[in-house]
This record gives sequence, structure tokens and C-alpha cells, in this order.
Amino acid sequence: MKNTVVRFCGDSGDGMQLTGNLFAQLGAELGHEISTLPDFPAEIRAPQGTLGGVSGFQVELGADVYTPGDKADVIVAMNAAALKVCTLGSHFNHPQAHYDEQFALYHRHAIVIVDTDSLTDKDLEKAQYHTDNPFTELDIPETVQIVPVALTTLTKEALKESGMDNKSILKSRNMFAFGLVCWLFDEPMDKAIHLLEDKFKKKPALVAPNTKVMVDGYNYGQNLALSVSQIRLEVRGERLEEPGRYTSIAGNRATAFGLIAAAQKAGKHLFLGSYPITPATDILHELAGRKDMNVMAIQAEDEIAGVCTAIGAAFAGDLACTTTSGPGLSLKSEAIGLAVMAELPLVVVDVQRGGPSTGLPTKTEQTDLLQAMYGRNGECPAVVLAASSSANCFDFAYEACKIALENMTPVILLTDTYLANGTALWRIPQLAELPEIKPQTVPEELKGHYNPALRDERGVRYWAYPGMEGFEHRNIGLERDAERGTISTNPENHEVMVLARKKKIEQIAERIPQLSVIGNQHSDTLLVGWGSTEGHLHAAANELGCDLAQFNYIMPLPKNTREVLSQYKRIVVCELNTGQFAAYLRAQLPELQIEQYNEVQGQPFAVERIVRYVNGI
Repeated sequence: MKNTVVRFCGDSGDGMQLTGNLFAQLGAELGHEISTLPDFPAEIRAPQGTLGGVSGFQVELGADVYTPGDKADVIVAMNAAALKVCTLGSHFNHPQAHYDEQFALYHRHAIVIVDTDSLTDKDLEKAQYHTDNPFTELDIPETVQIVPVALTTLTKEALKESGMDNKSILKSRNMFAFGLVCWLFDEPMDKAIHLLEDKFKKKPALVAPNTKVMVDGYNYGQNLALSVSQIRLEVRGERLEEPGRYTSIAGNRATAFGLIAAAQKAGKHLFLGSYPITPATDILHELAGRKDMNVMAIQAEDEIAGVCTAIGAAFAGDLACTTTSGPGLSLKSEAIGLAVMAELPLVVVDVQRGGPSTGLPTKTEQTDLLQAMYGRNGECPAVVLAASSSANCFDFAYEACKIALENMTPVILLTDTYLANGTALWRIPQLAELPEIKPQTVPEELKGHYNPALRDERGVRYWAYPGMEGFEHRNIGLERDAERGTISTNPENHEVMVLARKKKIEQIAERIPQLSVIGNQHSDTLLVGWGSTEGHLHAAANELGCDLAQFNYIMPLPKNTREVLSQYKRIVVCELNTGQFAAYLRAQLPELQIEQYNEVQGQPFAVERIVRYVNGI
């Protein structure tokens, strides 16, 4: 096969995220392109064996991989509940539901590995089955290759002489399944063992038993010659032809690395003031451990304190950042307005999640766009960017810092749960090859007669900070006189300042990349997306034979946006909300006829559904 999709599914405590990540890393080690989708419940720990407690991890690997895949080729179901959820998809709570390829998480010719030890009467009752035969009750097609494996029994047998207690032994079932899947794909065990050793290097006592179970799982498939199709993959895609070092990286970690790289390039200390919130907390975790890279990270007592400490750091001359999700962005809105008024560089990373309020904290959406653009009092313009893959979270975190430091403005970077927790193959860049960052530091010749109202030819004010002798000044949240920088309540002056701050953001369009189109550029139809939908829309455009315009720069828009979009007869804006970007484009380009396709289900798009919509099916 050119590529394949594997889904590991089980209880929250069954190690599905670990197993999926290991398999994805193994794929990356072997040169496959990868895209992953961790999918876990919002509950901290639902009752074991119940439908609400099912945790999943899906990965597509191979060549020309753009998404984690619509439907799996291989399913590993660790219990009866996981089998039901994977078979019924979004209808798993419906008492009369049965296999329907439209809703199931795997297709009709998939391979389904099931732990038969977890299909007892008690397990079936917990998962709300009504008969003692789950395969018949779910009406699983005969074309599905079901592989029944006594995972629990075999794991206990493998570790009976390990000296481990029963609870610890049962936690190793996922490694038996991992080894079996490695056999299924004919993956080399030496690399898998190396990954395992690296994973447990801080817990060396776990290496030997988990390695044994994994190898036993591999040998189980090999020695018994299981009656199931094996899968062989092409190794490399065209996008891996660029020389360099590649690794698998999650979006939150890539974001953290992008912030660090920008600080290094700009010659600044990196300051992060943040409050923990799902799904952004991993950025705080990553940066808190990087004192060796001159990173200062503070876990503040709340969201408002987090952004205010960052604004203080920006005034003091640091590259200042704060991270959050939708609920936290709303709390930070007044302080972001202060940064706009004070014209200080500030990077705000919003890792979007399902809402409103607490909503769906472990699920993905694109529903913070208008909040990021307009969710502040007064005329309060800021730059808004959006990353479009787990890997390019690095690039746009770096770009957000560059724009903030060079234009003395807050920049809001939008990622989301899908990008943050998912992983992709990433080429590790060299610091020397990254774009130059020139902070808007006040020129030395203004020493002794510095006026904080001074601006350069772009309308950007200069940055002077404490410790710079001869540049002492006051920076405030009240409106300032356009000529002297002192407090002003003059009506005409206020309008001058409002327009000056607006113009400063608009002129950034002169220096950001122009909008480019993916495709043959001869189609009548253009798919339009922004942020994390790029992979799914790219795959859909390939299938449809149409073009794609994916926006990473939201406010301001690229200069040629009108020129590009006006070339198409049909424009379909696809986003994971009820039409926020479509509404924005209609306001900016009222002469264009814009369609919209929207989903708000807490999940990424399915390529198949986009294709069906565009084709009118």
C-alpha cells in the first residue's frame, strides 16, 4: 500500500496514546510521512470498560500523507467498549445501531485485532451489549478480517517470571499489541526496541519486561502464521527529499521550539507567563524546562495574571509570550488591549478547543477566530496568524515573534487541539537558515531626547526599555497625544491615534507572503480554508481535481487575496465552526459569491464528507 491508517483503541488506562505515539515514531524513523490524531475523553478517568472511557490514537503513515485518515485499515480494540465505539462511530450510544461504513471508524476490508479476554459477560454488560456475541450484534461485515487474540492471557504468560505484580503486568498488554502490529507491517524489531529503550530510559526497570512482551507479540504473529493480510508500505514520499534531520513532533512542542528559536535569533530572553489550561499546558511544560536557553517561565495564579506578567516583560525588553485556550483568551482580552494601546510586542498562543465555556476541552474546533480578531473593547487591532500543521506550528510561532518584535504589536497565534496533540514529520531547521529578526529598538541617536510618540516610516513606534540610559519614558493604558506621548482626551487626537494603530497593522501586509494556490490553477472551483484544515482540504482538492487556498495570515490578509479569489467561479470556504472566516471574507470581498461548508463536532474534517459536499452528493 502507498499509505495506511491504524487506530489503537482502549480504556484511558490502557496506554493507547503511548502505543500510538511509539508506532508513529517508528514510522518516522523508517522514513514514512505521518499524521496523528490522539482522541481521548474529557473525563479524567471514566469507569473502566465503559463507552465513555474509550481513548483512541489514530495515525496515517506512508507517502503523501496529509491527514490521520478518515477510516482505519487496522483497528486494535483492547476491550468490548473500544470495539463498539470503533464499529459504530458517533452512534455508539444508539441501542439499535450496527455497522455502517458511513459512521464506522474502519472500512469494510479492515483488519480488527480484538482482545478476546476482554469480551466476558461483565465486559459486554459494561459496554451495553445485549447479546453474548458482539461481532454478530454489531453486524460486522464478513469482509472485515477479525483477529481474535487473548492479549491479557498471553501477556500474563510472557511475564509470569518477571516478578511484577498483576496490575503492572496488565499494563503491558499494549506492548503485546504493539509487537503484533509491528509484525503485521513487517517492521524491524531492532528499531522498535530502541524506541522503547529511549521511552523508558528514566525507568530502566520497565525496559526488559516491556521489550519481552513486545517481542512476544511480534513472534506470536510470526510463529502462528496468523490468517490475516500483512501490509507493506512504500517508504518515502516526495516531501522527504530535502536533505536534513527529521523527527516526529507534536504541535505544542513545535510551538515551544519556535518561540525559543525566535528569542535566540532576536538576541532576547524568552519570557512566558501562563496559566495551565487544556490543551495548551504542554507549551508551558516544555518551556519551563529550558532555563538553559534563557527561558523564563512563570505559572501564574490565573489567566489575567499570566498575560499581565508577559506585558511587564515586554515593557522590560524581553520577547514576551502567553499561552491559553478559548476561555483563557476571553479573560486576557482587556490586558491584550493594554498591549495594543501601549504598543508593546506580545505573542498570545491560543490552542483552540471545543466550547463555549468548558465545552469539549479535549476536542478540536476553529471557533475562536472572531474572538481573536475582534474580542476586545474599543478599536483594538492586532495581528492574527494560524498554523496549519503540527510541524509548521514551529514556523508560525517564529513568525508571530518576528512580526511582534518588528512591528511593536500583539500577535495572536491560533493553533488547536488537533495540531497541538497530533504529530507530524518535521525537518529540524538550523538557526542560521531562519529569517532574520530585527527588534524595533530605539536608535542610539535619540538618546537624551527620546519621544515615545516617535514612529518610523511604517508608522511603528520605537522600543525603549528600563536600563537604557537617556530613554526614560512613561507608557500607559490611557490614550496618548500623537505628538508628545502624554495623556490626551482630545477627540480629534483620539481618532488620529486609532487610525495610526490601524494603519500599523495594515502595513504588515506589505511584508507577509502573498497567497498561493495549491493545485493546477485551471479549475473553476476553489476550496478555501485556514489553519489546521489544510491537510484535509489538500487531500480533498487532490481527489476533486480542484484548487486550494489555505490562509495562515488572517489579519491582515495577504495583499493579493482579492486577485486570487476573483479568478474562480465557485469558492467554498470550509472550517470547523459555523462560518466565521466565510463571514470575514464576505465583509472584505463583498463582490464575491462565497459558499461555506462547516462542521462543529469536536473532530477534524473527514475528507470524504468534503468531497461529497462539493460534488453535491
